Amino acid sequence: MSAPKPYHTKCTGEALQTVQTVAAKTDDESNSKLSLYGACFCPFVQRAWTALCLLSPPTSTSPWQYIEVDPYAKPASLLALSPKGLVPALQLEHDPAYAEGEVRGICESTVIMEYLIERFNPPTSGSTLLPPPTQPYERSLYRIQTDRLNKSLIPTFYRFLQSQDPQTQVEHGQEFVKEVENFVKSMDRVPSSTFKDGQGRTRPNDGGGFWDGSGTPSLVDFSVAPWLFRATNVLKHFRGLELENALDADLKERYVAWQKAVFEHPAWRATVSDEQTYLESYVRYAENRPNTSQVANAINAGRALP
Repeated sequence: MSAPKPYHTKCTGEALQTVQTVAAKTDDESNSKLSLYGACFCPFVQRAWTALCLLSPPTSTSPWQYIEVDPYAKPASLLALSPKGLVPALQLEHDPAYAEGEVRGICESTVIMEYLIERFNPPTSGSTLLPPPTQPYERSLYRIQTDRLNKSLIPTFYRFLQSQDPQTQVEHGQEFVKEVENFVKSMDRVPSSTFKDGQGRTRPNDGGGFWDGSGTPSLVDFSVAPWLFRATNVLKHFRGLELENALDADLKERYVAWQKAVFEHPAWRATVSDEQTYLESYVRYAENRPNTSQVANAINAGRALP
């Protein structure tokens, strides 16, 4: 029997180019940058990283860097930011107002995304992920949908991937497809008032591909995209899922338009590794090996995701 494929600890492809582009050249430069700690195959990392690439596009002078860690050999620097050792974690740059050596950090992917939206306001790219603060109701609609996806669609991805019994795989596969269909049905439903003062958010006359029907990605799009991307490679490879063909025919065209808009966006592409990186890293999930991750353990125990 051949040895199991190892998980990857380094980005590849366009993601690697991004890591190299924003890398600090000196310790002083590193201390003056935001530092996003991540693992190349982790979807929770990718949602925060993609948001960062949109709000502050990666260049050699970007005010941030990406630090790759082995999620199964957690360094002390990560644990100082995220006591559970979960990625992503965001370390803020040194601030003279705080004591020397005091570490300021943020964990939890959606919290990091919201911090970045506030931090880069106005965003370097001219596009942001939420309607402006003058529209608190409209902003709440994006947060509600993101919360729904966190509690519904994302757990079904792991249940489908981790299930070992063939009949259970079928049941969880149907559950996952149904949640994707619910996501598609939620598209284009935000009120037109969302776009009256759009901060880069505009709805084309013929409709845009993103979740809210606009021409720019939102918090919702980047929050769910990592799992739907992995449906195109990980779930396809290990569970034989052809998601587009599995969707209700009335929803397929809208989903394909969404997928094209998100997966071809420069901020998304900047965080994508080669396909083999994902396939080899997700073998342990597909085989449901013990202690694969805190997420996998939670799914097996029927608990909410950590």
